[in-house]
Amino acid sequence: MTKKILFRTVIGILCVFWLALCIFPFVFMVLTTFKTHTEMMSLGVFSLPSTFKFDNYVSLLENSRFLRYVLNSMTVVPVSLLLILVVSSMASYPLGRLKYRFHGLNYSVILAGMAIPIHVTLIPVFLMTKKLGLYDSIWALVGPYVAFNIPLSVFILAGFMAGIPHDLEEAAEIDGCGRVRTFLSVILPLTIPGMATLAIYNSVIMWNEFSFALVLTQSEANRTLPMAMWDYKGRYTSNTPMIMTILTLSSIPMIIAFFIGQDKLIKGMIAGAVKG
Repeated sequence: MTKKILFRTVIGILCVFWLALCIFPFVFMVLTTFKTHTEMMSLGVFSLPSTFKFDNYVSLLENSRFLRYVLNSMTVVPVSLLLILVVSSMASYPLGRLKYRFHGLNYSVILAGMAIPIHVTLIPVFLMTKKLGLYDSIWALVGPYVAFNIPLSVFILAGFMAGIPHDLEEAAEIDGCGRVRTFLSVILPLTIPGMATLAIYNSVIMWNEFSFALVLTQSEANRTLPMAMWDYKGRYTSNTPMIMTILTLSSIPMIIAFFIGQDKLIKGMIAGAVKG
């Protein structure tokens, strides 16, 4: 009994330590938003703000450029996410449910895309975007976002679909459903937990994506939210409180999305673990 209590105590201490380790950066970020640049430099980086003022938030929300960055991100991310879910779900159905010639080859080629580093493709994607006439537009980001998130999405959804009992498909065929109707009415609704997991995961990645936003856009009118930090970064110094304010405001939509879809996210992760 003593060993059991000691074990639980050690586990509890480790959990509290890990929680504090995870929360500290977020608390530091939020507290820094209430400081001025001069206050942070004079009192120290880790000092508490002398007064809790919302001047940084007001200044940022009154900045029309920042609001433009938010609008661009709120346009690019939903469009890209919709395309990712549609394409990956349609590709996952034959890969997860059907057996045909070159099935293994097709699956391997798609999964090979997960091993391609994004930074290796920056120059080819930049040149292709220039030739297509999409350079320096928010639509230039949709293609790379979709292409680089599909392999993992297909990998997860194909696993979900492979775990669905074949009896459901057979019952649908007896009722006269074809492949398309079976996919839309039987298979797709059962993969909603997996789709919700992918929606949250891919949204966070695209919302915070910086490399393609830097390379494929140039004008302020077409920049996305991660590029807003550059407005407060100089050659030799940077306005850290304002950058932390941007990061804080940027994290709010993702936090809200997580709380709304956390039940489906947890179900999707558990279901994927069991089927894996």
